[in-house]
Amino acid sequence: MMEALEDPELCFPHLLNASCEKHARPHFEAMLIYVLVSCISLLTASLNLLVIVSISHFRQLHTSTNLLLLSLAVSDFIVGLIVMPFQILFTEPCWFLGDLVCTLYFFVPYISIYSSVTNMVLISVDRYVAICDPLSYATKFSQKTVKLCVLLCWLYCVVYSFMVLFDNLKQPGRFNSCYGECVINVNGAVDLVLSFIVPISAIIILYVRVFVVVVSQARSMRSHVAAVKLQRSLTVTVRKSEIKAAKTLGVTVVVFLICYIPYYCASLSGYHVTIGTSTNEFLHFLLLSNSCLNPVIYTFLYPWFRKSVKLIVTLQILQPKSSEACVK
Repeated sequence: MMEALEDPELCFPHLLNASCEKHARPHFEAMLIYVLVSCISLLTASLNLLVIVSISHFRQLHTSTNLLLLSLAVSDFIVGLIVMPFQILFTEPCWFLGDLVCTLYFFVPYISIYSSVTNMVLISVDRYVAICDPLSYATKFSQKTVKLCVLLCWLYCVVYSFMVLFDNLKQPGRFNSCYGECVINVNGAVDLVLSFIVPISAIIILYVRVFVVVVSQARSMRSHVAAVKLQRSLTVTVRKSEIKAAKTLGVTVVVFLICYIPYYCASLSGYHVTIGTSTNEFLHFLLLSNSCLNPVIYTFLYPWFRKSVKLIVTLQILQPKSSEACVK
């Protein structure tokens, strides 16, 4: 009788030894996770939707840099709308949706995560050119060029995600050790280099360069402010605007690195992405939380975002010619 009580509960009892053990969470812990993930998911989707509507609706915000922020907001919106809600399923001790759904699900987070990384690279390049080569910025980063870059960015993310998960699609569930488990295997070395080391290195190098130039320009403006007081109106104003934009996007990049680096560093010890372990859930949640933090950064550091949100929330965007409103 005591041995029967001590037998572990299985995900699929009828499969006996082939089934994974069911390690149930305490009820309070499970409810806390459900509520927390649901609230953050709703907040992430709502805030990024505000960013999307703001940049899309108001003509004054149709700049090259903001188009990159729009692309980033779209990937973050997908995370809040689709990826985060599915995390609730992953908090369960067993996976019941089948091996094919397990593999197909990972396409959405992989595409959204890769697009976030590539968008950050594009944003870093945008700020690098704007600060280090301002005279050719308008030519190199026209809206037509940025739209093409964004399109190629998303196309690359879709193709790359398919290549990364191709082996799992050929035989779904081949890496599971038992029924009720959801395990995805990727080529860790290639994925680590192409989706983390190369883009993160590019972001850091570009922003170090931008930081050096910004500091140099700030010192130059302070030392020559008296000499150019009468003729600095346009040039210095534009330069200050670019520097402020670089600093603001620099905060976004730093937060991005804080959220992404722990997850990828953990993969150095093993390239299996396993659902159900507490450590993996925390690292994955930290990575996804970046999608919620981006619009929060905009709220505090971008005046135009606060103004546009006010117009959206008060439904003033429904008025005629609201797209022409001044939000800067």
